[in-house]
Amino acid sequence: MFRYLTAGESHGPALVGILDGIPAGLRLDAEKINGELRKRQGGHGRGGRMKIERDEIEFLAGVRGSYTLGSPISILIRNRDFENVRALMDPIAGSGKPLTNPRPGHADYAGALKYRHRDLRNVLERASARETAMRVALGAICEQLLEALGISTRSYVHRIGSVEAPELDEFSQHDVEQSDVRCPHPETAQQMIAAIDAAKAAGDTLGGQYIVRVDGVPAGIGSNRQPDTRLDGVLAGALMAMQTVKAVEVGLGADVASRPGSSAHDVFALEEGNVVRPSNRAGGIEGGMSNGQAITLRVSVKPIPTLMKALPSVNLHEGTDAPASIVRSDVCVVPAAAVVGEAMVRLALVAPVLEKYGGDSLEETLDNLRRSNEAASRLFDTVP
Repeated sequence: MFRYLTAGESHGPALVGILDGIPAGLRLDAEKINGELRKRQGGHGRGGRMKIERDEIEFLAGVRGSYTLGSPISILIRNRDFENVRALMDPIAGSGKPLTNPRPGHADYAGALKYRHRDLRNVLERASARETAMRVALGAICEQLLEALGISTRSYVHRIGSVEAPELDEFSQHDVEQSDVRCPHPETAQQMIAAIDAAKAAGDTLGGQYIVRVDGVPAGIGSNRQPDTRLDGVLAGALMAMQTVKAVEVGLGADVASRPGSSAHDVFALEEGNVVRPSNRAGGIEGGMSNGQAITLRVSVKPIPTLMKALPSVNLHEGTDAPASIVRSDVCVVPAAAVVGEAMVRLALVAPVLEKYGGDSLEETLDNLRRSNEAASRLFDTVP
C-alpha cells in the first residue's frame, strides 16, 4: 500500500509530510527535492511571501545515508514567516482579532460552517496553497522512484488569462525553466507577463491552464476492474484535489465532444512489424489503463480569490455588507500550479505502478518490471 499525509498551517511553525510505501534502497537526492521547492516559489506574479520563505526539507524518518529504508518517510519544511506572526499563530498561545469577511471562491465560508469556526483564519490557514509546498516535496521523492523505473514528468504553462500559447506536442524542459511564466514559447510568454502586470495594476488576479506530460509509462498501469482504479480517474482526482483547479482533461479532453468517432480515436498500424499509433488523442489512457503512449493532461486553474481590490462580501459577526478580507497573496499562480500539478501526478502514479510491479525494495521492483516487460514482448510470438 502507498499513501501520504500532510499537516501544517500556512503561518504555523512548519509543514510536515509522511510518505508510506516507498521501497527500500532508493537513493534520494535532497538537493533535487529542494530544487523542486524553488520552482514552486518562482513565477511572474507571485507575492511577497516568496521573498520570506526559503523552503528546504529536513528528513525526520525513513532515510539513512541518503537511502530509503522501506519504513515511512517523514519530512519537515519550516515556515520562516511564523516568527513574524508567532503571537497570532502559536499553537498554544496564539490569538488575535478574528477574520470575519469570507472571500468568494475560497474555503472561508464553507469551512466556517463545517467546523463551526467563528474566526475564518482557522479555516484559511489550512486551506491556503502554502500546504502544496509539502506536496511538491513528497512528489519530488516520488519523482526519483519513477525515474528509476524509466518514467518522467514535465509540464508547461499553456494559457494565462486570455493569452494562449500554440499547441506544443514537443517542448524543451530547459526552455520551460528559463521562462518566468514556465511557457516555452517566448512570444507568448512575454504577452503572459504583460497580462499579469495589467491585472496587478487593476488589483485583479488571473487564472490559466497548464499541461502535464508523462513519458515512459508502460502499458497496463491502472485497471478497468473498478471505477476507483481507472488511471484517468486517479490522475484527474489528484489534480482536482489541488487548490484553484477547476477542470482536468485527458488527451483531447472537452474537444472530443465535438468530433465524430472517425477523428476522435487513435488507430493502429504496423511499422516494420511493430504496432504503432499515428496519433495520441486518448492522451495515453484507454479503458482506464495506460496504453504505452505519453500521458497528457490539461489542467485549468481559476484566478485566486484574494483580490487587492476586494470583491463584495459580508461581515458574518455584524450581519452587514462588507468587502472580502484581504490576505497577502499573489496575482497569478499558474506557473507555480504547474509545478504542483506535476507533483500531484507523481504522487498519484506511484500507487498503481507499485500495484503492478510490487516490491519491498527497489531491486525487487526493478526485477519485476524487467520480467513483466520481457513477458509482454513475447505475448504474441506464438498465438494458439
